[in-house]
Amino acid sequence: MSQKSYDGTPTVYLIPTPIGNMEDITLRALNILKSVDVIFSEDTRVTSILLKHYQIEKKLISSHQYNEAKNETKLLSYLEQGKMVGIVSDRGTPVISDPGYELARIAIQNGYNVVGLPGPTALIPALITSGIAPNPFLFYGFLNSKDSKRRKELESLKKIAATLIFYEAPHRLSKTLQDMFQILGNRRVSISREISKKYEEIYRETLENISGQVVDIKGEIVIIVEGNFQGETHDNLTIIEHINLFLKEGMSVKDAIKQVAHERGIHKNEVYQEYHRGD
Repeated sequence: MSQKSYDGTPTVYLIPTPIGNMEDITLRALNILKSVDVIFSEDTRVTSILLKHYQIEKKLISSHQYNEAKNETKLLSYLEQGKMVGIVSDRGTPVISDPGYELARIAIQNGYNVVGLPGPTALIPALITSGIAPNPFLFYGFLNSKDSKRRKELESLKKIAATLIFYEAPHRLSKTLQDMFQILGNRRVSISREISKKYEEIYRETLENISGQVVDIKGEIVIIVEGNFQGETHDNLTIIEHINLFLKEGMSVKDAIKQVAHERGIHKNEVYQEYHRGD
């Protein structure tokens, strides 16, 4: 089913808003915010500050990850009345690791126009300032907050030949970086925080060395990790050869055994027994 962005029929607009600096909003986004009949907002308090700054008055409806599905009927009601609807998240682009997907999906399923505006999103500034190859890249968003599930996710990504992009919360950053080093190996990494804000910072290092530099950092964080562009899997090595490879790189026997177990997807006791069998 095709659609036209400007055919005069009821339309849902996905409107990116500034991630920090209030000036990072397009003229088109401002014009759409002024013209829609109602705005579904992830946090009405945050959106109210933006609208007040640009002297815009609109009806706001709270729509976040916990109530978005319940708002589907409300959205369709506005569209059935011929209304134009805006959707915004707290900051950045709706749907990208933010609410908006469910409302966009239900509007599309019911034959209404859904138009996405270009605009702010944290992952692109973080990528282009990382110093890491930008193409190809894979945007993953947030890893799972549970340790075991996060590690499984990283295991599934370790052979991908693309720069990896993640969002992360400050209180999980240290554990996430440790897991990345253990599972992905010692790759180049860039960490951007508070993009476009007063205290914006970028840390560029290797996964092995960066943890000590980002202790207790705050704010919204984007992690850029070098991909497995070498395609190296070590599948052709025996367990002993694999361990010796890491020992030559300066790892301790304990860490080398743990890393080999991770890369091969086997229990570390099996690696330990194989290594010490020749003692």
